[in-house]
Amino acid sequence: MKLDYKKTILIGFAFLSISAFWQMYDNLTPLILTNTFKMNETISGAIMAADNVLALFLLPFFGSLSDRSNSKLGKRKPFILFGTIAAVCLMTFIPVLDNSYYAAPTSAKAIGFIVLLGFLLISMGTYRSPAVALMPDVTPKPLRSKGNAIINLMGAAGGILYLIATFFLYPKSKTAGLEHINYQPIFGIVSGIMILALIILMVFVNEPKLRAKQAEYEKAHPEQDLTQTVAAADKNSVAKAKMPKAVKISLAFLLLSVALWYVGYNAINTWFTTYATTVWNMSIGDASMCLTIAMVGAIISYIPVGIVAGKIGRKVTILFGAGMLAACFGAAYVYTLFFDSFHVGLYGLFWLVGVSWASINVNSLPMVVEMCSSADVGKFTGYYYTFSMAAQTITPIVAGYLLSNISYHALFPYAAIFVALSFVTMCFVKHGDSK
Repeated sequence: MKLDYKKTILIGFAFLSISAFWQMYDNLTPLILTNTFKMNETISGAIMAADNVLALFLLPFFGSLSDRSNSKLGKRKPFILFGTIAAVCLMTFIPVLDNSYYAAPTSAKAIGFIVLLGFLLISMGTYRSPAVALMPDVTPKPLRSKGNAIINLMGAAGGILYLIATFFLYPKSKTAGLEHINYQPIFGIVSGIMILALIILMVFVNEPKLRAKQAEYEKAHPEQDLTQTVAAADKNSVAKAKMPKAVKISLAFLLLSVALWYVGYNAINTWFTTYATTVWNMSIGDASMCLTIAMVGAIISYIPVGIVAGKIGRKVTILFGAGMLAACFGAAYVYTLFFDSFHVGLYGLFWLVGVSWASINVNSLPMVVEMCSSADVGKFTGYYYTFSMAAQTITPIVAGYLLSNISYHALFPYAAIFVALSFVTMCFVKHGDSK
């Protein structure tokens, strides 16, 4: 049994599109809110959390809805098509309003900007779960860690494309001393990336054909379906009583772990650019390079991590990643106790952050969908994103409050503590490893 790498890479273009958008959104929106619209960190953090609030409802809903849909394009592709086009149309107006408000501030423009963000976030929410569910839909369970490694590799490629573009468009030599930065070029580049990725997916991925092939495989290997195994073991079980209590407990601890490590990681992802420009006096481009280094570390690690997880297990690999990620954030805080400027040696730390996150991210979603039947992949993908987005709803607000009212130096210990807690809860997960 071997993973079809070409097929998985083509499917991964949907996640490349999503990741390029969110990398840009998380990096630039806080700067626009604080610098152009003059909002404090707490308010801007609350606005940054809005996408996660919407995701709590949108991602499980559209994941389940795509499970039940049926069209000539397949279950997932219609959602990806509509969501991408809507998002690209809406995001075009973000830098337009930003520039307009800077030139002539009005309350109507500020309100219009917030409303525009709301519609943009809704459009992104319509297709994230269907896009992520497409890989496990058409990949055998034992190969899903390797498949998710490829999907995350494609996502990281989308993020790093944005970061590299930012590095060249906005170096310190071009932005130093500017009262306002025009972000229209980078929004245009990301829009182009999203449209190109959509075209590749729509042209080269035949979802109905792949789904039929996967159905044949599952029919030949019913032992890999936990729900069928349980039904066979208990002749009195009803169709809906699918998940044993022990598996439910494992699922609960796994989803709690997902929430905890996202609380820590997303705090850094959301606020690092602002932190670096404030504490270390870095330019946006230089700060983006730190995140680029982390992305590169993740990219190089994704496939090896998927292979290692197949050897030693997904849980052990995740525990390794969580432990090292907490240590990296703790080390960054210790550095700030002695130094108030960036040192190139920190690039090595960001590299390890990328390796750690790859170890976690490659294996967590496959562990969740390992516990469900093929008919519920979209729904369980929605569960995964419900917990990750719930965490990301809270953390921009809490971290923003800490930065605003205590100290910017609170960012790294805040992240380290929550990632360390995820290591503890992950120890109680007993199911979801590949068979």
